[in-house]
Order: sequence, then structure tokens, then C-alpha cells
Amino acid sequence: MNDIAIDLGTSTVQVYVKGKGVIIEEPSVVAVDRVSGKVLKVGKEAELMLGRTPGNILAVRPMVGGVISDYDAALMLLKSLISRAVTQSFLKPRIIMSVPSSITEVEERAVCDAAISAGAKRTYLVESPVAAAIGAGIDISKPVGNLVIDIGGGTTDIAVISLHNVVTSESIKIAGDAINEAIIKYIRRKYNMLIGEQTAEEIKKKIGCAWPYEKTTTMEAKGRCLIEGLPKMIDVSSQELLEAIEEPVTSIVNAVCAVIERTPPELVGDIAAAGIVMTGGGSQLFGLDKLIEHVTGIRTFLAENPEKCVAIGAGRSLDNLSSKMPGTINLARQRQERL
Repeated sequence: MNDIAIDLGTSTVQVYVKGKGVIIEEPSVVAVDRVSGKVLKVGKEAELMLGRTPGNILAVRPMVGGVISDYDAALMLLKSLISRAVTQSFLKPRIIMSVPSSITEVEERAVCDAAISAGAKRTYLVESPVAAAIGAGIDISKPVGNLVIDIGGGTTDIAVISLHNVVTSESIKIAGDAINEAIIKYIRRKYNMLIGEQTAEEIKKKIGCAWPYEKTTTMEAKGRCLIEGLPKMIDVSSQELLEAIEEPVTSIVNAVCAVIERTPPELVGDIAAAGIVMTGGGSQLFGLDKLIEHVTGIRTFLAENPEKCVAIGAGRSLDNLSSKMPGTINLARQRQERL
């Protein structure tokens, strides 16, 4: 059976094939011809076109905040990925897809419909923090509380998991992309210079920090001067980045504290003993684990291979598809029942 798992993230999409692991990892970008509607490029090649396309070509991100914002582009992206992942094209695959905890029923249905239209035999959904916990190697079958923080491109999902289920959770639309946006705004405000998303991402990866470096580091950033309209180059320091991204980082830390406050005391004891696990690409921001540990007083650490935890966890869930119901799982109603 061609069973596959897809982590359809805001910035990156990953495909896990049963027995092979994660075989596709591409940026969630699609380049389309405006006139004919034809898909020109998908993934890395399409990402290179962002901000560089002529008028007749549109490079779009079909996912915003972890959910589908452009259905047609998402459908094209899924079709391309499924055709690459499934070797026997005459057999339709069963697909399990990860979704953020904050997803609505309408958004769930859009994900399921897109997957079916793209060639899935049946579609199953799994909450991102649950998949992340499984991918991080946590045994969620025991009556023990585990706190997982999954920081992606569009959303940060925080959940306490016990006995395969989410006990309490929080999902905020502040993550890697919001940190990039904060860097762009800071440089615009302080230096009167405009930089692109990819430059902001590069700055974040090289010198971005939520906790001060022992030694301040700097890097060159190129952009356009907003006063003269000409190319400009500046030196940005890690100390400046600490100030620039303080707001989104504080929002993430506050959300973690809010989840801990709502967690039953017995489970908080379990979390204090086991520690907080961080997954997702955004969790690799320097010092974020130290900051959360400092604020909560609970040992916080990065999972192994954090960027792929959700895809690996969703892939491992393929073994239990017979016990799952296909289609929507109505996370919005589950959230209401937990409150």
C-alpha cells in the first residue's frame, strides 16, 4: 500500500513514505503563469522566484498560518508532491496530514478536499503537536504528561499530551515568519532600509537570538535605501536582533506559560521531571530554549532533528491508520470541550 504522510507547513512541506522516511522536503511555494494558470515551478525552484518574477508569473505561498489560504495553489503543490512520492501511479495512496491545533472545521475540510482532489484514496488528519511528540520519540501512550512546543513558519503549537490525547493546548499565529517580519520592520525603522523575506531569514539563522550570545556577532545585510532608493549595505549585530525580535519571542513564551497554568498539577509534576521538548524549524532560534527554561523553571531542550519531527511523527502514525477515522476530526469542538 502506498501510504504517505505530509507535513504541509507554511514555509516547508515534507513528505514521509512508509518504509523510506522523509523523501521530499521543499519550500511551500508554487509559481504560476497568470494568463494560462499553468504551474511553472514547485518548491525550491519556485522559491527562487519570490520577489523576482515578471508581471505574468506569480510566485505564491499557498499556506498561511498553517492552513490553506490559496486552494488552487495548494492543490497544485499536493499533486506535484504525491506524483513524486508514489511510484505506482495506478494505486491511490492513503494520506495522513498534520494540521495546527487552532484549525477550524472549514479549514480541516479544505485540507481533506485538497488531498482527495490531488489523488488521495483517503485522508486522515493528526494534530501537529501530537505528531511532533511521536517524531521526537516520546511515548504518548502512557498516563504521563508531556509538554511539546512545535514552532513552524506560520504557527506555534503548544500542547500537553497524555494517553494519545491533548489535555490542554494553545496555538498562536506567531512563529518563524513573524520573527522575520519583526526583523524587516526593525531594519526599516532604524536604518531606513528595506530588506526582503529571504534576507531576513538569513539574518535570523546567522545572528538571530532570544538569549544574548557570549560574544556579540555581526553580519552584513543588503537592501534598498528608502530615502535615496539606491542599494544599501549595513552591519547588523546580534544585540540588535535581540531587541528586534523581542515582541514575537515574548508572545511565544507567554503562550507556553498560559498552557502550563491550565495544566492539571499532576501533569505539571510529570513535565517538570521530563522537561519541555521543542520541535520545528523555529525552535532552532539561538537561546530560545534557554529563555523558556529561565521563565518556566523547567528544563527545556531541542528534539533530535527538530525540523522533521512532525513529518516523522505523522509517518509513524501510518502504522495505526486502521484505528483512525478518515476525514475531519473537528479539533475546534475538541478545544471547546477542553476549556
